[in-house]
Amino acid sequence: MSIRAMPLAVLLVITAGLAACDKVEQLQFQKVTFTEDVYPIMQKHCAECHVAGQQGAVASGFLMESYESVMKGSRFGPVIAPGSAISSSLYIMVAGKADLTISMPHGKDPLSAEEIETIRVWIENGAIEN
Repeated sequence: MSIRAMPLAVLLVITAGLAACDKVEQLQFQKVTFTEDVYPIMQKHCAECHVAGQQGAVASGFLMESYESVMKGSRFGPVIAPGSAISSSLYIMVAGKADLTISMPHGKDPLSAEEIETIRVWIENGAIEN
C-alpha cells in the first residue's frame, strides 16, 4: 500500500466504525417497547417453553405470556432490573453471558445480535410496556 493510499484506508476504517456506533446509538435513543419490539422476539424464541405447562415454565416458574408475567419473573425472583441489562437475568441468559453450559433458548438457534441488542436497550431504557 502506498503512503498516499494509507490515509484513505484509515479514513474508511474510521468511517465504518462510526457508522456501527451510530446504529447502536440510534437504537439506544429510539423508543423500544415490550409490545412492539421485545414480545415478538420472545414469541419467536422463548414462548414455546415458557408458557404454562411447558418445560421452561415448569423448571423456572418463568412465563412469557404477557408483560406482567415477564416483569413478575421466575420462582427465583425478578428477571428484569429496569435500567440495568447487566443486572437482568433475562438479558444475561439470552446474551450468553451466564454459565457456558446454559444457553437460551435450549436446543434452538440463539437470538441474533440485533434481537439481543433490542432486549438490552429495552431494559436499559426502563423496560417499558408501550
